[in-house]
Amino acid sequence: MKIGISSDGENLDSFLDLRFGRCRYFVIYDTESNEVKVVENGGQSSKGGAGIAAAQQLIDENVDVVITGNLGPNAFELIEKANIKVFKSESILLKSVIEKYKNGELEELKNSGPAHHGM
Repeated sequence: MKIGISSDGENLDSFLDLRFGRCRYFVIYDTESNEVKVVENGGQSSKGGAGIAAAQQLIDENVDVVITGNLGPNAFELIEKANIKVFKSESILLKSVIEKYKNGELEELKNSGPAHHGM
């Protein structure tokens, strides 16, 4: 299973970035192989639609789960249509986020957060 996590850095010692569409990186963790892939968030500098661009990027990476702070309505809808589950975490080390996910300690988001408009 692949988990896409919004991150402020490029490794598991980075912190989760609460801003899904505007995070700097996505750290993609494979629970089966323990491999870590880091991709720069292509939507972070867009004037609008950052969440949509970020959501599409993770869909293209074939993630099964997204962990972030919150998701706007458009990004949430895209992720939901792709049958990807979304979980909420506070801004803690990514390795702690993964442990909390594995232990069932993260809240699954069933609804989007508020809409954001531009930067």
